[in-house]
Amino acid sequence: MEYKDYYKILGVEKGVSADDLKKKYRKLARKYHPDVNTDPGADHRFKDIGEAYEVLKDPEKRKAYDQYGADWKNGPQQQRHQYQQQSQGGGFDGGFGGGFDFGGGGGDYSDFFESMFGGGQRSARGGRNPFQQQGEDVDTSISIPLEDAYTGTSRTITFQTPEVAPNGSIEYKKKTLNVKIPKGIKKGGKIRLKGQGGPGHNGGAAGDMYITIQIDPHPLYEVDGADVFMTLPLAPWEAALGAKVNVPTPAGTVKLSIPKGSVSGKKMKLKGKGIPSKTGGDFYVEFQIVLPPADDEKTTRLYEQMQELNFNPRPAFRN
Repeated sequence: MEYKDYYKILGVEKGVSADDLKKKYRKLARKYHPDVNTDPGADHRFKDIGEAYEVLKDPEKRKAYDQYGADWKNGPQQQRHQYQQQSQGGGFDGGFGGGFDFGGGGGDYSDFFESMFGGGQRSARGGRNPFQQQGEDVDTSISIPLEDAYTGTSRTITFQTPEVAPNGSIEYKKKTLNVKIPKGIKKGGKIRLKGQGGPGHNGGAAGDMYITIQIDPHPLYEVDGADVFMTLPLAPWEAALGAKVNVPTPAGTVKLSIPKGSVSGKKMKLKGKGIPSKTGGDFYVEFQIVLPPADDEKTTRLYEQMQELNFNPRPAFRN
């Protein structure tokens, strides 16, 4: 019996998970589907993909294949699995079950499409429609101001969606949607619009749209997850004597009490003032003391008076 490397056919590693296996299979099946791909050899590739998936998706068949390779159907584990199918009245067709035959001997593709697309319309002879195909998913991204992440917003987006033309080629058509962006969404968050991707083929379900959210750069704030960071400039006397300072946040202005004797680099946390996600972000303020320039006589004289204090800002240094 000719050995077929099912893992190589599907382009996956031996330890691939069931979910990743299914995703890879769907992607390849759409690419080589005979109703879409008219290249020579696509039909044979399509059948190999289906055969490989039919074995690897079944834990018992996969275990037998890993252990016995090309002779996996004759391994004791698989024979026991076959016996169990027969004893339950399910019948047995040589390893693939359910009327599914990749050997070209007249079997139909009903189970293949059912496993691929989750079922579909019935054909006149009682089987599934063999050419029903789910539409392509569409990925895009939009960037919003930080303030909109706090309050939620809506955006109108225009994008190109793939469609299968009557001649089998892929065409892209313009589509416009109004998207609701929820309050509290973070950078990298995704919005799924079910059924707004590419249209299905021959009655198949439409694909979905996935929108990744980006946050616009802001002149005052930096964002890390749901937390927001800001540098707060302070005059020397505000830091030395303490003060109350109005601090702008994306959610509005707050009055912040600056402790007496504050220094540059000191941080304060405003709990719950970050992006209002499920976990709730915080707002962090870092102090930065800003000195007035000595560019006039009054300021220069003030610095000269301070110089007479003999203040040493470097007590740890040795002269």
